[in-house]
Amino acid sequence: MYLLVCMNAKYSLICATVLGLLLAGLLAAAGCVGDTQQGADATPAPSARQSERTLTDGFGRSVTVPVPVESVLCSGSGCIRYLVYLQAEDLIVGVDSIEKQMREIEGRPYALVHREWLGDLPLFGEFRGKDDPEKVIGIGPDLVFKTGSTGTAYGTSGAEADTLQDRTGIPVVAFPYGSLRNEAEKAEMYSGLRVMGEAIGREDRAEEVIAYIEAIMADLEQRTADIPASEQKRVYVGGVSSAGAHGIISTEPAYPPFLWVHADNVASGLGTAHVDVAKEAIVDWDPEYIFIDAGTTSMENEGAIGQLRTDTALRGLAAVKNGNVYGVLPYNFYNTNYETVLADAYFIGTVLYPDRFEDIDPEEKADEIYAFFVGEPVFDELNGQYGNLGFSRIEV
Repeated sequence: MYLLVCMNAKYSLICATVLGLLLAGLLAAAGCVGDTQQGADATPAPSARQSERTLTDGFGRSVTVPVPVESVLCSGSGCIRYLVYLQAEDLIVGVDSIEKQMREIEGRPYALVHREWLGDLPLFGEFRGKDDPEKVIGIGPDLVFKTGSTGTAYGTSGAEADTLQDRTGIPVVAFPYGSLRNEAEKAEMYSGLRVMGEAIGREDRAEEVIAYIEAIMADLEQRTADIPASEQKRVYVGGVSSAGAHGIISTEPAYPPFLWVHADNVASGLGTAHVDVAKEAIVDWDPEYIFIDAGTTSMENEGAIGQLRTDTALRGLAAVKNGNVYGVLPYNFYNTNYETVLADAYFIGTVLYPDRFEDIDPEEKADEIYAFFVGEPVFDELNGQYGNLGFSRIEV
């Protein structure tokens, strides 16, 4: 019709006008379609958003975990402790058998804060990483964390993590627990905190915890670093807890608090792991100061304390005769309670070098540390578990 009209010269002006309007309309329509498509590309549909991530755990395994993680199980000694450090205990939906035990002496600060509700959660296995795959499946967490101390009978491995993951179909993120005894084991500890933080989206808190530990170690070091070797106090720590209570011969050659405050550990040179030494060696070393792990008191006759009181050879030690025997809180209780390690170090510093720690009240400092790591200042409650022997002179 429009073609016919255009063929008539009379209507040429009308034709041009109509065609122009039609062309403009078509171009506008095309533009609208293009704008709509561009907007769709700029805003992905919800189904295209990330719903999982792949990370590398502490044994070099690639593990794919959901995002966000809303529920976890913690397998192995100390695993829940790390989750509490990351302020993510609300994710826990099941526990191993140690959390079900209401014991008279509880040496884990995190358990003092959380044990009432932890004990009410479903059981998924026995302590020290002895998991029951059927119970794990029944609880159905988003993922399982698994850890343990390297080189011990209750450590863990990538192979164990693979086995649990294969049998349950649930992602298992595993890592060595580490320690603060040397740089290699400290790196394991920090790596474990970081991989746990990455898995649950708590990377910032993991870095905050690591920075806090580094700051405390640096503070202890700078207070005592310039003490000449000839003036460093000769010390021994006995009765050190390790998978239970022990007597005076139980010690730590790489006891971290001694390292940080530059005390001369008479047992150094015997490696880094827990060791039992001969009583005769302690007599030969004759340390100026003896620190007793208060966990020894659960033994008959108060363990190491009773030995110092009754053994003739031990009673002749300079530390005993001069009244330089002190109690420290045990930090080995279902793996290392790092907050207690740090708190003990400040107390030991005040005993050995009081002029360099004159601004420190060790009990107040301990509560500051406990509050940072486990959320509450629990020094009094923890010390009460051990007859208030921690941070005090012991009469022998």
